[in-house]
Amino acid sequence: MIKNFLTEYRKDYKFSQSYLAAQVNVSRQTIISIEKGKFNPSLELSFKLARVFNVRIDELFYYEEDKV
Repeated sequence: MIKNFLTEYRKDYKFSQSYLAAQVNVSRQTIISIEKGKFNPSLELSFKLARVFNVRIDELFYYEEDKV
């Protein structure tokens, strides 16, 4: 399961969801879905998001295995 720190970075930078969406050319709904973990972004979008926050992709997204 892919998890992310998008909400934390966005709030640290004081970006609205709309502003962040505009920076990476997606809808606000896409940002909401990524933050809630309901949508995994493409590799291209992941790079764009990481670039906005000047971090590596693995600082923004991480893989968490399901616990059995």
